[in-house]
Amino acid sequence: MSSREEKMEAFGRILDIMDELREKCPWDREQTMESLRNLTIEETYELADAIIDKDMDEIRTELGDLLLHIVFYAKIGDEKGNFDITDVINTVNEKLVFRHPHVFGDRQVSGSGEVISNWEELKLKEKNGTKRVLSGVPVSLPALIKAHRVQDKVRAVGFDWAHRDDVWKKVSEEIDEVRQEIDKGDPDRIEGEFGDLLFSIVNAARLFDVEPETALERTNGKFMKRFNHIEEHARSAGRSIRELSFEEMDQLWEEAKKEEQDDNR
Repeated sequence: MSSREEKMEAFGRILDIMDELREKCPWDREQTMESLRNLTIEETYELADAIIDKDMDEIRTELGDLLLHIVFYAKIGDEKGNFDITDVINTVNEKLVFRHPHVFGDRQVSGSGEVISNWEELKLKEKNGTKRVLSGVPVSLPALIKAHRVQDKVRAVGFDWAHRDDVWKKVSEEIDEVRQEIDKGDPDRIEGEFGDLLFSIVNAARLFDVEPETALERTNGKFMKRFNHIEEHARSAGRSIRELSFEEMDQLWEEAKKEEQDDNR
């Protein structure tokens, strides 16, 4: 692996390249923080896809793309006189030291759970103690990820089930409430109760150490693969998928499912 000197040299080179791009490339010169925002979101999702696929080469590539964006934002901030890459790095350095007193101070911890609890406690002390427990949850986070982060943050300050199995009672209650509202036929209340049900399912996943976003994405991929099998079978038979009966599609679905099980043996 690379030495510390090689790492520092590589980081210095990307800073030099960014300086050149902002000076000499028409496209790079025109970019603003606002114009980069959606591209950064896209790059983040591409990294997430690579992590799910466990593709180390792609993870390396996408991490580089994200690093480029960080350097780009810092360069724009420098040009505006707001901050530069040194300020960005020093800010995170100071934050890490402050939030890890068990590493850089004399606080003792019994395990990772206490580390998380201390982390949230220390976050509340930042900005003159005016931060709230949920103030760090981005408004634009996708709803599934946001639900998990909200639950994780309140857990860190003690707002959580005493016994994780108790969550199943809550899930059952929410299912019953959804059914009751469906019987009443009020679309707004039905939507609200479905939201409560989904939130409780995310909570159950968290309590049993399952990342709900990853779990759902695995199921999405599995569903798409099986459905593609149905569609390919129809095409190979010279038929439109719309011409297949539900029974035929269900049979092909089970066929695809069995192939997956055989491949995993």
